Amino acid sequence: MSWFESLVLGLVQGLTEFLPVSSSAHLRLTAAFSGWEDPGAAFTAITQIGTEAAVLIYFRKDIGRILLAWTKSLTNKEMRRDHDAQMGWLVIVGSIPIGVLGLTLKDQIEGPFRDLRITATMLIVVGVVIGIADRLAARDETGGRHRAPKQRKDLQSLNVRDGLVFGLCQSAALIPGVSRSGATISGGLFMGYTREAAARYSFLLAIPAVLASGLFELKDAMEAGGTAWGPTIFATIVAFLTGYAVIAWFMKFISTKSFMPFVWYRIALGIVIIILVATGALSPDAGEPAH
Repeated sequence: MSWFESLVLGLVQGLTEFLPVSSSAHLRLTAAFSGWEDPGAAFTAITQIGTEAAVLIYFRKDIGRILLAWTKSLTNKEMRRDHDAQMGWLVIVGSIPIGVLGLTLKDQIEGPFRDLRITATMLIVVGVVIGIADRLAARDETGGRHRAPKQRKDLQSLNVRDGLVFGLCQSAALIPGVSRSGATISGGLFMGYTREAAARYSFLLAIPAVLASGLFELKDAMEAGGTAWGPTIFATIVAFLTGYAVIAWFMKFISTKSFMPFVWYRIALGIVIIILVATGALSPDAGEPAH
């Protein structure tokens, strides 16, 4: 991997990790459209450490408060009623599905799931799901001609069942094209949460899963050797800087805007990929154009 490739892929990772468009799909597609080798699941996981570092810094006050309350709740029964302490447990509970499925489906994630035909299908299908969830949320927020606006839930309403559902939605992002934020936020919208609440929990929920995945892949890469560490570390730093800016923008965006631009983008991109693969202009299995 060249330094230019690492710069571009780091930018792509940072720009798309927190948007509901699938960062893993865009890394795969950027390489395919550019005629580069597929950066692979390991590169994706390691560069995600950079974007999760951006989450840690952006939400540092929330995370610090949650960790402190959760730690105190281990020995203080009264603290277990505290919302921040409960959030600590709910993040752990919500992380179970992706942890189990990530280990179980590791070979599929690094192999068959990276087929561009699967990526394109997921872009379209999950795009439609996000669109439906967004419309339901908008209907509740604005009401209608014969219906008053409906109050949506905030994170104070989060419970174990909802945390597990969020976690199951997040685990779908193991398949490129799904989008971690897209799956978890749309799942939250279907359960009646506000956009802000769903996005905030989505970002917090991603921290243990992404960091564990990144460190796991980092260990494997160090043992296997052959990794271009300079470009990979550079891409991770680029992803961190870009990701931090995107988080700040996205949290403001979702408070007043619809997800529909992302929905139409996903559907259009998925259709383009299907056409290119069907015509032989793009190989579904390799990170380079078909010949």
